Amino acid sequence: MRETKSPARALCQGALIAAMYVALTYLAAQFGLSSGVIQLRLSEALCVMPIFTAAAIPGLALGCFLANALTGAVVLDVVMGAIATLIGAVGTYLLRRRPLLALLPPIAANTIIVPWVLRYGYGMPDAIWYMMGTVGAGEVLSVGVLGFLLYLSLRRYAAQLA
Repeated sequence: MRETKSPARALCQGALIAAMYVALTYLAAQFGLSSGVIQLRLSEALCVMPIFTAAAIPGLALGCFLANALTGAVVLDVVMGAIATLIGAVGTYLLRRRPLLALLPPIAANTIIVPWVLRYGYGMPDAIWYMMGTVGAGEVLSVGVLGFLLYLSLRRYAAQLA
């Protein structure tokens, strides 16, 4: 039986996930992937990490908070983006024994919350339903496709990540 994870290990895992989230957000921005009608935020693929470790929950929320703050997002986006990511990460962790279903909480949380941030934080005039469709499409690509590929790559190391 595996030992219980030390608090230091969990802190390091969470910090590493947060750092990767920020770095991948910057990378996507450099290539123009995180702007436009359908945004492909590479960092959202990391939303599968709570399947492997609970340390990913605060790591993802902190990473989103820092990425949004450091890329010049409005305060509403910094706060609500982190909350949406936190909700999605908790949902993924709760569904970790069913990996395909575990992909749904981050997709749903961002699809529901982000359009309201776009409307009231950035003054985008598009209809909320339209933005839910475009944000949802980006989340399906980022979490559903890229995240699933990341899950497939990491599942053989699940014991080491736990």
